[in-house]
Amino acid sequence: MAYERRSENQQSNEVRSGERHESTRRRYIPRPRFCRFCADKSLLIDYKNSDLLKKFIYESGKIRPRRQTGTCAKHQRIIAREIKRARHLALLPFKGGAWQETIR
Repeated sequence: MAYERRSENQQSNEVRSGERHESTRRRYIPRPRFCRFCADKSLLIDYKNSDLLKKFIYESGKIRPRRQTGTCAKHQRIIAREIKRARHLALLPFKGGAWQETIR
């Protein structure tokens, strides 16, 4: 009896899985990410370019991770180094409180 119940459950699962394939839902296909610095060789990462570096920092002042920025590992290391240089020279804030005061 237990064997028969399993086969009934398997049949109902097969019917359900068949229904899923028949639906006309569109699946989400993620867009391939590419590093903007690898694609455009003319973009230079420099500590003096604070407008570019601000795009890679949260409002709280933390550096954004690679998976959010879409940069390759090589350029993410360079970005982090240049952000730290800009912070040391007071071109970028260390914390978010100063960031919000300078924008207003």
